[in-house]
Amino acid sequence: MFTGIIQTVGRIAEVVPQGEDCVLRIEAPALDFSDVQLGDSIAVNGVCLTVTAFDQHSFQVMVSQVSLSVTSGLGQVGTVNLEKAMRLADRLGGHLVTGHVDGIGTITTLQEVGECWLLQLKVPHDLSKFIAQKGSLCVNGVSLTVNAIAQDVVSINLIPHTMQHTTMQSLVAGDQVNLEIDLIARYVARMQDWEQGIDSNY
Repeated sequence: MFTGIIQTVGRIAEVVPQGEDCVLRIEAPALDFSDVQLGDSIAVNGVCLTVTAFDQHSFQVMVSQVSLSVTSGLGQVGTVNLEKAMRLADRLGGHLVTGHVDGIGTITTLQEVGECWLLQLKVPHDLSKFIAQKGSLCVNGVSLTVNAIAQDVVSINLIPHTMQHTTMQSLVAGDQVNLEIDLIARYVARMQDWEQGIDSNY
C-alpha cells in the first residue's frame, strides 16, 4: 500500500528483455535503501513492483508482459516517480494507493497558470464514474486532487512543489500516464452494483 506522495524521482537505466517480460534496473541515488529488503514493494510510476536486487544507489524489478500491456512508461529508459511501500506508522499525506493501475490516460493540456499548472487528461470512459470533483486520482503514482471532470476529461491543478519533485515537469500533451482510481470509490461502486444484482468486476 502506498500514499501517492513521491519520495524521489529515479531513472530506468536499463531494460533487459526476458522473453515477453523484462527486468528493469532503476537508478535512485536519493532513495533511502537502509530499510529496503529483497521482496519489498516499490511503486514505479504508480505500479507496485517487487525488488529482486538492490545496492546503495539502484534496484532491480521484473515486469511481466501483463503489466507492460496495461501500463505506460515501464518498458523504456527514462525518469520515473518512486515511492516505497508505506508503514502503518506513516502519515497518510495523500490517499490510499494500491499500485494496481486501472487504466491509461492521455495528457491533453499542461500549461502554466500563474504560479501553478493546469493538467488536463483524457481518461477511459469506464473509469470516469469513479472520479469526482475534489476526489483523489493517482497519476503516475502521484496523489492528486480533481478540480473538475467533464466528458471524460479530468482537470487538475499542479502546485510548484509537485512539478519540481515529480516527473510531471517532463510531461507534454499526447503523453500517456498510469491511472489508479480511488480505492473507496471502487468499493462503493461495487456495493451499489451488488445491491442491484449486477456482477461487476472492479
